[in-house]
Amino acid sequence: MERILIAGATGHTGKRVIEILNNTQNFKPIAMIRDESQKQIFDDMEVETVFADLEKDIEHAFKKIDRVIFAAGSGSKTGPDKTTSVDQEGAKKMVDAAKKFKVKKFIMLSAMGTDNPSQNKDLEHYLNAKKEADDYLVDSGIPYTIVRPGALNDDLGLAKVKIAPKLEERGEISRDDVAFLLVMCLADPLAKNMAFEALEGEESIKSALIELSQNN
Repeated sequence: MERILIAGATGHTGKRVIEILNNTQNFKPIAMIRDESQKQIFDDMEVETVFADLEKDIEHAFKKIDRVIFAAGSGSKTGPDKTTSVDQEGAKKMVDAAKKFKVKKFIMLSAMGTDNPSQNKDLEHYLNAKKEADDYLVDSGIPYTIVRPGALNDDLGLAKVKIAPKLEERGEISRDDVAFLLVMCLADPLAKNMAFEALEGEESIKSALIELSQNN
């Protein structure tokens, strides 16, 4: 059974990722948490935890880790400094550790619009931070997938999406479906060394990912 380290485990999407992984046969989720108060949630789920802070040293969290899902974020209530520290530098720190410990695949939760941050003035700083992290992962040589969803909502996931390297449209997608996409991308052949955008749609996640991978 492969051990999957999840950064951002206490976030809305991260928790859903862990719930999905916890019900699989091949993957064991390892929740990366910052403090003791967060541990009980995962103890109740019988999920293993590791203490590590993206703004500090994290290499110890990578021992015996096979793959990584980065779903962390500073959140909308923090300022630009925290965005740079967590979304950009924290992600780069994870990439460095993943490379050092030779993880098999790194799945990055990014955001739609990172390919051209200047087009969205309200989110430009955030998108620039995500872009730098994405580019850093691409240049690292680690097998990767970068998932760039539209606006996230809390609707019930239907496991149906529209995905493409560039969708040329805006829209929403549920956190449930984004979590499922992140987990599916752990499989070696699916969306390997690819970045793609994702919105709610009509095609099943599995078939959409297979089609995307074959057309790469």
